[in-house]
Amino acid sequence: MSRDFVGALLQLNAEKQVSREQLIGAVEDGIQSAYRRVAGDEDIQVRIDAETGKIRVFRARRVVDEVEDELTEITLDAARTHDPAASVGAMVETEQLDGDVFGRIGAQTAKQIVLQRIREVERDQVFDQFASREGELINGTVNRVEPRAIILDAGKNVEAILETKEQSTLEHYRIGQNVKAFVLEVRRTVRGPEIFVSRSHKGFLRRLFELEVPEIHSGTVEIKAIAREAGSRSKVAVASRQEGLDPVGATVGQRGARVQAVVAELAGEKIDVIPWSDDAGVFVANALSPAQVLSVDIDEEHRIANVTVPERMLSLAIGREGQNARLAARLTGWRIDIRSDVSVAEAKAAADAPPEVDAPTAEAPAVVEAVAPVDPAADAPAADAAPDAKPKRATKASAVKPAAATKKAAADAKPEAAAKPAADAKPAATKRAAPAKSTVAKSTAAKPAAAVKPARATRKSAAAEAPTEEVAS
Repeated sequence: MSRDFVGALLQLNAEKQVSREQLIGAVEDGIQSAYRRVAGDEDIQVRIDAETGKIRVFRARRVVDEVEDELTEITLDAARTHDPAASVGAMVETEQLDGDVFGRIGAQTAKQIVLQRIREVERDQVFDQFASREGELINGTVNRVEPRAIILDAGKNVEAILETKEQSTLEHYRIGQNVKAFVLEVRRTVRGPEIFVSRSHKGFLRRLFELEVPEIHSGTVEIKAIAREAGSRSKVAVASRQEGLDPVGATVGQRGARVQAVVAELAGEKIDVIPWSDDAGVFVANALSPAQVLSVDIDEEHRIANVTVPERMLSLAIGREGQNARLAARLTGWRIDIRSDVSVAEAKAAADAPPEVDAPTAEAPAVVEAVAPVDPAADAPAADAAPDAKPKRATKASAVKPAAATKKAAADAKPEAAAKPAADAKPAATKRAAPAKSTVAKSTAAKPAAAVKPARATRKSAAAEAPTEEVAS
C-alpha cells in the first residue's frame, strides 16, 4: 500500500505540476478532516512519510498556560508527563492511533477533501504564476469564440479571457489561431483565477517593440511615451541612451523591417515613430508629424501649445476627424491649438489696423443719378408728338424707317425702359384699329413700334380694303 501511495503521488506530481510537499500536505489535511468529523476527535493529527508513504495518526494538543478548550489544549504540567521537554506553544503527542480506524465512508470523505485541496493548490499556483506576469505577453490558442469575449488556451488547462473591448477592430479570430496577448489583470474568483488579456492596450505595443527591436529590449533605446487608437493609428516617442545612436532609425530598422513586423502583428495598424525631446516646443512639433510646423508657442500656465502650420499643411496636421492632433496631445500631454499661417497673419493685421471709419452716405444719390437717364419717360414726348404732326402719305420707306429708329432706341435703353413704351403703345393701336378686319389688327399688333406714327394711313388703307373683301364674299 505504501508503494501504491508513493506512485500515486508521483503521478499527480507529473500531471498537475504540483510539488510533492503540497500533495502530501493536501492528503494529510484530507485524512485529518475525515477523522475530525467524529465528535471528540478534534485533536487528531496525521503525518505522512514522503519516502516510504507510511501514515501515522496520533492525538496532539497545544501547550498553554491556561486551558480554554480541553479538546485541543493542555497545561504545561500535564504536557510534561508525556514529554519532559515540552514548552508553552508546542504540540505534544498524547496518544498513538491506528491508521485504519475509519471505514469506507471515512475513506470517501478523505478522498473528496484531498481532491478539493489539490484543486485549490492548482488555482493558487496559477494565480501566483500569472500574477507575477502582469504587464507581459503570453501566447495562447483561440479555444472558443463567444459574443462578448474570446477564450484563449494558455496551456496547462489555463484559460485567458480576451474581451471584445480589448480587441482590435481590424482583427478577426478563428478557432485554433495562435494569438499573442498582453496580461492586464489576474483575479481570484470562486471558480478559480481569471486571467484578463488585451490586444488594444498600449503596453501590448511596447512589448511587441521589445520583441522586435534588440536595442529597446536591452535598454539602449527607451520608449518614452505611447499614444494609441487600436486598429487605426499609434504614435511612439523614443529616445536614445547611447550617444550617436539614432533612436528612430534603430526602431524602424533597415528599410522599415522592424516596424513592419510590428505592423503585421497588429493587422496593418499605422505606427508613427518620432524622436523624444526635453524641449516641449520641439516635442510638440515632432508629435504632429508628418505635418510641417512653422512655430510653437508654449503656455506653461495653462498647458497649451499654440502651433502655426502652413495653410496647405493644416488638414494634415489636424488629421482625419482630428486624429493626428488628438494623438499628439495624448503623446505630449499638452493641449494643442493648431492654426494656419494665413489665419495668424490676418488676425495680426486686423489687430494692428486702425478702427474703420463709416462710409459717407453721399454715394447713394450718385447711384440714383446714374440710373435716372435710362428712365423711359425721356422717350415719351417723341412718341406722343407723332400723332399731332401732319401725316404724310404712308410708304414702305416711311414705315420701315420709324421701325429701325424704334429698335435702335430700344437697344440703347435698358430692358425695363423698352418694355414700358411697348406696353403703352399696344392699347392705343388696338383702339384705333378696332373698325378694321382681323388681318389688319393682327399686323398692327405684330409691329407696335411702326404702327404708332402712321395711324391715319393704316385706317385709310383698312377702309380701302374693306369693300374688296365684301365683294369677294
